[in-house]
Amino acid sequence: MNTIKVTVKDQLAIITMDRGRSNALNREMITELKDMLGNISADPNIAAVILTGKEGFFSAGLDLIELYNYSEQEAEDFWKLFLDFVASLVAFRKPLIAAINGHSPAGGCVIALACDHRVMAEGNYIIGLNEVPVGIIVPNSIFKLCSFWLGQAQASRALLEGKLFNPAEALHAGLVDELANPGGILTAAERKARRYMAMERNTWTQSKLNIRKELIAAAGSDQTEELAAMLRQWWSPATRAILKNLIDNLQKK
Repeated sequence: MNTIKVTVKDQLAIITMDRGRSNALNREMITELKDMLGNISADPNIAAVILTGKEGFFSAGLDLIELYNYSEQEAEDFWKLFLDFVASLVAFRKPLIAAINGHSPAGGCVIALACDHRVMAEGNYIIGLNEVPVGIIVPNSIFKLCSFWLGQAQASRALLEGKLFNPAEALHAGLVDELANPGGILTAAERKARRYMAMERNTWTQSKLNIRKELIAAAGSDQTEELAAMLRQWWSPATRAILKNLIDNLQKK
């Protein structure tokens, strides 16, 4: 594995995203995460998972520099892969805890929202779904995932303005569940994971699936038409110009 690291401690798996400085999500990283979570889902010796990043970044979201240069077919394949990955996260049967140890905009926020509990590091970090200002259409399944935690009204406002929350704002909005000192974030995440692990497994799992029934259905539904609309906008001159300007700024840093 080139982009993630995995350790197992007393039936608790810790998956650390480890790609470059900012953990930008590309095809390889999403594939490795999806495959690893699939393996863990089928492993009776692992009872729960913590997803985390590196100091300063949980994940900066999709690797726009790589995506920008995809062909039309590559872009379509990537977006299908990403939406399928999100569906697998939403329907993951075991406790899934996000230890958000840094910035987590866009795709990083989507991963965190799919988890059962989010612990975010205190500090000068941001989290949120800022796709609209970047020119990317937010699919209904992602809106439902956001509104599952924030409520429809607050999720609508946040999505349409591409709001990025600081940790205190994210806690107040319900986007994250608790804040922790950066040095203690894994300890806090493990505490929550083991609390879930102590419960009767089947009861916990079936309750999670019942609670998420509509969310799982939305994430796993046929999104062909929405994807087609997303791709048309992705290739539009307006969005390409926004992305090119954003990428130019990123490459100057």
